[in-house]
This record gives sequence, structure tokens and C-alpha cells, in this order.
Amino acid sequence: MKQNIYSIFHPRNFLKALKEIDEEAQDSKQDRADLQLQASVTLLVIAVCLLVIFYLKLNTSFHFSLNYFSTLFGQHQYYLLTLIRSTGFGSLFAELWWGFWHLFGYVLIPWVYIHFVLKRSITEFGLGLGELHKHWKWYLVLLAPILIFVVLASFRDDFVNHYPFYKLANRSWFDLLAWELIYLSQFVFLEFFFRGFILQSLKPAFGVNAIFIMCIPYLMIHFSKPWLEATGAILFGLFLGVLAMRSRSIWGGVAVHAGVAASMDVAALLQSRGLPIKWWPF
Repeated sequence: MKQNIYSIFHPRNFLKALKEIDEEAQDSKQDRADLQLQASVTLLVIAVCLLVIFYLKLNTSFHFSLNYFSTLFGQHQYYLLTLIRSTGFGSLFAELWWGFWHLFGYVLIPWVYIHFVLKRSITEFGLGLGELHKHWKWYLVLLAPILIFVVLASFRDDFVNHYPFYKLANRSWFDLLAWELIYLSQFVFLEFFFRGFILQSLKPAFGVNAIFIMCIPYLMIHFSKPWLEATGAILFGLFLGVLAMRSRSIWGGVAVHAGVAASMDVAALLQSRGLPIKWWPF
């Protein structure tokens, strides 16, 4: 613990940092058989969470569910769907649906498991600030080069056409702020799941290997992204995992993800002159 945290990613000190995390995990007084059983159940819960999110977050499932529940109205079969579409915010409701299933799968299911099975407080899973004040510079090290890349990429047409994911974000300030609230909240849920729930629940049984186990599903949720981004998710997940273990907090990872995501949306809108209010003089 006396190691200078700012040298944690130096090649000579990285393995030492991993060893210290492993030694902390070995301090658990729980029986090894109980820890292994707990880890097995936790891995099943993780699989269920990912399954729920993958198949229920899609816009197709949103429209299918609307049509299904609309049938409950009998003669007003499509009243609900028509009502939502008539507001002009049908696409935003679809994004809200997308965000809700991230909340459900990444937070609510783990919370039920943490509270009723592990019988622990959810705040023990990285929701506090922990020792974040000792680590914030390393989060900046992760964030800074990505922001430079975002600025450079914003001059490409494919970047401008791809972001924001909600294509009506430039229609009004309400659309933009509502979308960013949904979008950025998703990173809180994601960080809690990967750098909070998975790490802290598997650490007693697997020690530092909990970080490497976490990196596998974290990589897999990036399979729909370009191969370079998916490859980077391995190192990104590893670094964020180590920092979350050391800081005992998910909020540094949330700040990095939210900073990148918001900057990508704003850069794309600025480049296309598509913000709801244009303050430039040309």
C-alpha cells in the first residue's frame, strides 16, 4: 500500500499492483468452499443480466412490447402505440426503453442478489468515493488522448453521421438534454455492473483474476463496434478495473466514459452545425 499510486501503470510496478490486490483478497475469512459457491452463483447472475440486456434493450423489442400491450385495450388495439407516436417523441421513448433495460440488468438484478443473497450493502460495490482523490490523475491519463482522437475524428463524415445515436438530438434543447441524461446514466449503470458488482463479488474467490474475468464480458459487449474499439476495450477494461480496485470507487470510470460520450455527441453536432441553438456567427 506504500507504493506511489501514480506509478501503478509503470511496467515495473504494474505486476506489483496486481499482487497487492491479490493479497487484499486473501484476507477474506470466509470458507473457501463458500467463496467458490458464491462465485459460481454470481457468474450465473452475471450471465442472466447480460442476456436480459442484450435481448430486451433493442428498439425492436420496444415496438413489439408496445404492440403487445396495446392488444390489451381490445377495440383500442393500437391506441397506446399511436398515442406515443403522436407526441413526436416516439424515438426518445425508444431510447428511454433502451436505458431502462440497462438500469434493470446492470443495477436492479445485481441489487436484488447483493441484498437478499450476499446480504451486503450496495454501497460496498464502488458507489462511494473511496480513495478516488489519490487516483484522479490516472483517469485523466486515460481520458486525454481519447478526447484528442474525438476532435480529430469529428472532421470525418462517418463520425458526424454516426453520433449522436439519437438522431433528433439537435431538434430542441429538451431532446438533447433528455437524450444525454439517458445516455450518460447508462454509463453509471455499466460501471457499477463491471467495475463494482463483478469485481467486488468475485474478488474474494478469484482475487486479482476478477479483473481479467470482468474484461471478457466487457469486451463482448463491444463486439458490435469496430474491431479497433473492441480491441481497445480489453486494455481499457483492464486499466479501469485496476483503478476501481485501488480506488474502491466506480466514479472515475463513470467520469471517463461520460466525458468521452458527451464530447463525441457535442463534437459531431458542432461539426454538422446541428446544435439546437447556434451561437456561432456564420
